[in-house]
Amino acid sequence: MPDAAPRLPVTVLTGYLGSGKTTLLNRILSEAHGRRYAVIVNEFGEVGIDNDLIVDADEEIFEMNNGCICCTVRGDLIRIIAGLMRRSRAFDGIVVETTGLADPVPVAQTFFVDEDVRRKTKLDAIITVADARHLLEQIDRAPEAQEQLAFADVVLVNKVDLLDADGLAIIERRIRNINPYAKIHRTERCAIDLAQILGQDAFNLERILEVEPGFLTEEHEHEHDDGIGSLSLVADRPMKPGRFVSWIQDVTQRFGPDILRMKGIASIEDDDRQFVVQSVHMLIEGGSRRPWKDQEARQTRLVFIGRDLPKELLRQGFEACCA
Repeated sequence: MPDAAPRLPVTVLTGYLGSGKTTLLNRILSEAHGRRYAVIVNEFGEVGIDNDLIVDADEEIFEMNNGCICCTVRGDLIRIIAGLMRRSRAFDGIVVETTGLADPVPVAQTFFVDEDVRRKTKLDAIITVADARHLLEQIDRAPEAQEQLAFADVVLVNKVDLLDADGLAIIERRIRNINPYAKIHRTERCAIDLAQILGQDAFNLERILEVEPGFLTEEHEHEHDDGIGSLSLVADRPMKPGRFVSWIQDVTQRFGPDILRMKGIASIEDDDRQFVVQSVHMLIEGGSRRPWKDQEARQTRLVFIGRDLPKELLRQGFEACCA
């Protein structure tokens, strides 16, 4: 007899580096919508940061580090989903947050070409978060940014407070030229009624086949820009507060155009709270947040993703900030 169990809906969160995907994910996990989600997080660097930037939901978070999800999708992603299906703990859905350099096509393919995954899950929607301030440049320079928009069912034009109405209109026209079918929402810090993005049953296979005729049959061949790389920095000693903040500010001013994304959690000398810092190009924000937990290692972990990063110079500056 056929398996009558309902298939678990899957939402794929994508968007270029620094667009705000983790902010949206935190809203999904923390708002009172009455549903439980398992979360699969993918990071480009070998040091995990995003899991610590997600609100406390430890038992629901599954990390995939040191590789782009679209390049390991036939292995790690399928194994994690299979493991979720075997858990006795019930979930109402799965959210997959991709790295900002991921092509969403092979991620979506997984839910159609793997028989076991297709039988137990269904792709509900691909949601693309777009950085309003940097999107036009990203579209011109990064094929991943175009792919993320082309395959989106819903696009959140995020950080709308950084542009005027004319600028936003230009961005939305550019998005429409790439994808005339997606629903577009304007957001600031990804603030949106989650009913507009979850449980939409919005993924349309016929439309995807128009864009990508080989969607169900072709093997994935995604090549990242050879000039883009990551640098992970870890220190067990705390950071000198003034020295660390000055160094971060100097780095973003000097190398900001080539730093696509920087994020990290710092242990600050004589401070029991985590210091979180994030930047996109030359836009930077940071501040203290929750106290360190008793069982946590008070490490400082930073990840830089960018073009032709001055890695040795960054390492030296980072080490000079240690107490």
